[in-house]
This record gives sequence, C-alpha cells and structure tokens, in this order.
Amino acid sequence: MGLGDKISNAAEDLGGKAKEAAGNATDNDRLKAEGQTDQVTADAKKVGESVKDEFKRD
Repeated sequence: MGLGDKISNAAEDLGGKAKEAAGNATDNDRLKAEGQTDQVTADAKKVGESVKDEFKRD
C-alpha cells in the first residue's frame, strides 16, 4: 500500500469518527450512520490494499 493510500484511508477513518461523534452529540442518527459507514469503508480499503500487497510480494 502506498503512503498516499494509507493517508487517504486514515483521513476517511478519522472523518467517519468525527461524523459519528457529531451525530452522537446532536442526536442525529443519519450523521452517526454516515460516520460508521465511512469507517467501515476505510477499513475495507485497508484490507484490500493489504491483500494487494501480499500478492505483490509473491
């Protein structure tokens, strides 16, 4: 995984956490769900990049 991908994924994860926290603070279920979705998406991208890295090693 390239450094740019790692930074992008980390930013998406942090953005998701911020959205979720804002949703919790304002009792906004839609914003909270968006934040959780962003975090899951970032995690999935991290896994996908890790798999690609493993195939490149072989």
